[in-house]
Amino acid sequence: MKFKFILDLNGLIVFFLGMIKKLLCLTSILSLLAGCATNPNKIAASYVSPLTYKDYDNDQIVMEMDHVGRRSAELYHSLKKEHQKDSGQMAVGLLLFWPALFFLEGGDGPEAAEYARLKGQYEALRTLAVQRKIGVEMLPPSPEDVVKQLASTESAEDNKRKR
Repeated sequence: MKFKFILDLNGLIVFFLGMIKKLLCLTSILSLLAGCATNPNKIAASYVSPLTYKDYDNDQIVMEMDHVGRRSAELYHSLKKEHQKDSGQMAVGLLLFWPALFFLEGGDGPEAAEYARLKGQYEALRTLAVQRKIGVEMLPPSPEDVVKQLASTESAEDNKRKR
């Protein structure tokens, strides 16, 4: 009877140690996933008050929208490349050598914060343009449109290279 109790206790200890190992493994994988760069499509705009631009005339609003849109598109591509690179490293690390995942650079750096700020600035400028009834024909393309245009030209160039 005493021997059976010791076997049951050993089995229970082994069971709990196995559960702890699985929990630690899951926690480490989730923490590594959190360290990857965020997809720029999922970065929310920071709030910027339209009052920031209240002293701008219509031409200045249009020029600022153009500048913010172009810089947003540049940052979008930079962040997208970083996200894809981190995703590739994560896949290789999970499949081949998981300790290498501890060395992922990843994470959202100052570029992601600037991208969120620029998205907020563009929204503030767009709000001000609507309030001042600036014609749509005067407004530059939105950052989303610029990104779509660049993506379509890049995919067309890739298709030409494949042929």
